Amino acid sequence: MSLYPSQQTLKSAFVAPSVVGDAPAAPTGIDLYARFALAGALGCAITHGAMTPVDVVKTRIQLSPEIYNKGMIAGFRQVVSAEGAGALLTGFGPTAAGYFLQGAFKFGGYEFWKKTFIDYFGVEKASQHRTSIYLVSSAIAEFFADVVLCPLEATRIRLVSQPSFANGLLGGFSRLLREEGVIKGFYSGFGPICFKQIPYTMAKFVVYELAAEQIYRSLGKTKDQLSPGTVTAVNLGAGVIAGTAAAIISQPADTLLSKINKQKGAEGESITKRLISMANQLGARGLFLGLGPRIVMVATLTAGQFAIYGDIKRMLGATNGVEIAKVAAH
Repeated sequence: MSLYPSQQTLKSAFVAPSVVGDAPAAPTGIDLYARFALAGALGCAITHGAMTPVDVVKTRIQLSPEIYNKGMIAGFRQVVSAEGAGALLTGFGPTAAGYFLQGAFKFGGYEFWKKTFIDYFGVEKASQHRTSIYLVSSAIAEFFADVVLCPLEATRIRLVSQPSFANGLLGGFSRLLREEGVIKGFYSGFGPICFKQIPYTMAKFVVYELAAEQIYRSLGKTKDQLSPGTVTAVNLGAGVIAGTAAAIISQPADTLLSKINKQKGAEGESITKRLISMANQLGARGLFLGLGPRIVMVATLTAGQFAIYGDIKRMLGATNGVEIAKVAAH
């Protein structure tokens, strides 16, 4: 009788794990959309936070054109000369926090609603009407994103337009709440922020999706067949195109949003009346003040957002979203 176990006994006792069997399952459901939301939150917070100096100068050009009227570069010099370099980071806190939340709702919501409509219509029919699905999905997602963004955007604009208003995010947020209340302090700009952000986001997503689709088609390959570096380059290129279109479409509302949050309205004056009065005073030319720097800012941050969003999704393993453009490209 052998003192050592047979080969058959060893095989039955010690089974080597299967590489395929032990591979982590792709995320689904809430887990998947939480990853989409986190990727979107980081993409928006990083890009908007990094663009804070440009946004400070752009907001000054919109709010005080009689002072800041020599272009973007001169605007930077004016701010630094008058208030020091630190002034270029005014509103960084509410910008990063606000767009972290907004990015989560916008990108996570967009993926959720897009998948909902695809499931309802079926992949083939959804692919045929993909532009409409992109538009409606992004509009719904942005509405809910604006609900969480608006209070922080109101705080940011007040800090930029009145540097002595508070020392930072918490101080500005609490003072607005204390002095003007939730509706007047935080949501006076909700109408214009929706008027600005919803068309902006609709243009941003639909132009991005269609531009990326055309780029992939010109390359003759689907996203899955390309290297991660090439996919990131496509995201950047399509993002620049999308950001430029979105900036032009949303510029008038962006100007009105800056104006309405600059100061308190008159007692009893409705938000609608204030907006109409401001639009009449500004005229068509005034509504497009600061368009040049805003195109630079929005095209840059949109390209960055889609690149970061795609890369973080890949890192988190959230790459199993439905791609109806891929079906159309076959």
